[in-house]
Amino acid sequence: MGMRQSWVSVRETDRAELEAWLRAQSIPQALAIRARIVLGSAVGESVRGLAVRLGVTQTTVCLWRRRYRAQGLAGLKTLARSGRRRRISAAQERAVVAATMRPPQHATHWSARRLAKAVGLGHSTVHAIWRKYGLQPHRVETFKFSTDPQFETKLADIVGLYLDPPERALVLCVDEKSQIQALNRTAPILPLRPGLPVQMTHDYERHGTTSLFAALEVASGKVHARCYRRHRHNEFLDFLKSVARRYPRPELHLICDNYGTHKHPAIQHWLREHPRFHLHFTPTSASWLNLVERWFGVISLQAIRRGSFTSVAQLERAITHFLDHWNQTARPFVWTKTAHQIKRSIRNAKLISRT
Repeated sequence: MGMRQSWVSVRETDRAELEAWLRAQSIPQALAIRARIVLGSAVGESVRGLAVRLGVTQTTVCLWRRRYRAQGLAGLKTLARSGRRRRISAAQERAVVAATMRPPQHATHWSARRLAKAVGLGHSTVHAIWRKYGLQPHRVETFKFSTDPQFETKLADIVGLYLDPPERALVLCVDEKSQIQALNRTAPILPLRPGLPVQMTHDYERHGTTSLFAALEVASGKVHARCYRRHRHNEFLDFLKSVARRYPRPELHLICDNYGTHKHPAIQHWLREHPRFHLHFTPTSASWLNLVERWFGVISLQAIRRGSFTSVAQLERAITHFLDHWNQTARPFVWTKTAHQIKRSIRNAKLISRT
């Protein structure tokens, strides 16, 4: 009886196949263990001995010996599973998507639990459908259509500078982030801990403001910037002079918005005396065309918004420190949309907004 339990008869063709499995480089580990169980049993190894040598349980050894006796090599292979039965139909998915697109009567948007209750599904199922179709009812983005009569002309001009810059010239995106507040929280910020985010008080003390003037090199992503305590045409003129010193030789194409200081008579006079400076103005209500706005978003998120500053000088030092680090590892923001693609997207958005 004991001899019959520890011995398995293996045909020569099966033995050759099992040995080929073990020589293969990509055989699954589970299949290799099953092959060793059968081959070991064929030479009389005990169930306990095989279990110890292969690092498996005796139950596993008995299972695969029994499977081989009953089905041969086919019994050693893992059978394909049919998978979990589909719980919702395509029609139910479409119904969830359609319902999501129609706000409820009593609220501005659906939550997963409210919609799940309305359609008779679990909230986790609704979440899964939202993920599949990229629906995010909790999010909202703002937009504004430009009313500039020269919108298309200015759009083509600026996008052309991004996608096909002039030779032997430098394209700079210039703007100001004004009135950056030096805010000091009324209690120390609590640091990040396992299970808890960074925590700070909602109230703060104001210690003055600074304005950050910046010029982003489109080609390299590096930024030339300065902080000023005031935000007038005098400060903008001083910043232009610093740009002239920073880039003394090439033709400079500056992308700016329509802020009044950029068109002040003193600025116009200085530009006439420095003909290598060429200003390109974004359309009204289209500051998103200026890539330096993207950089302002980065520095706000990473160095300003969650900071606590006891003075304007400390705030300006934090900005300078971030700027130095940025320029050491700078990479450009890559503009990809053509003017035609942007105009088409705006036309489609206007059609949707009218429906």
